[in-house]
Amino acid sequence: MIIETLNRKTIYRGHAFNVRRDEVRFPNQHTTHLDIIEHVGAVTILPIDANGQILFVRQYRHATGKELLELPAGTLDPGEAAESCALREIREETGYAAGNLTKLGEFYLAPGYSTEYMVVYMATELHPDPLPGDLDEFITLVPVAVEEAYQLALNGGLQDGKSLAALLLARPHLQHS
Repeated sequence: MIIETLNRKTIYRGHAFNVRRDEVRFPNQHTTHLDIIEHVGAVTILPIDANGQILFVRQYRHATGKELLELPAGTLDPGEAAESCALREIREETGYAAGNLTKLGEFYLAPGYSTEYMVVYMATELHPDPLPGDLDEFITLVPVAVEEAYQLALNGGLQDGKSLAALLLARPHLQHS
């Protein structure tokens, strides 16, 4: 299907993303405006500690008005490779560095309105090597057994889409009941 873009205009430039408004024409000749969040991309990391537990983080998410249990994640710096971002973000958010990083998959986070593309890694062989965290992040590290993580995913205890997707991608790599 061919969608013709008639006009494209950036209507907001922000720190984490831009918003553009596209005027498009569909094959039936109907035209409309679509608002698109332009995002540089991000990573999600599924860290496995020496005890075989998944290291989640609990942090306040202002858009939801509450703290969420999530896997560590972060936005790519301009021109940064996803793997480099993952190695940096795990140190910032968990205080551990990964001795081994395995790419599990990739996906668009919300393709109906955003260009954000997420790359998921599993991090193992962790060792302490913290980096200072972002000034606007207040994070609590929460180790969770693999079986419990999947139960949280199934019973609504995990409400973060990227964490749910990462658990799905990690399933063949993890032993759980």
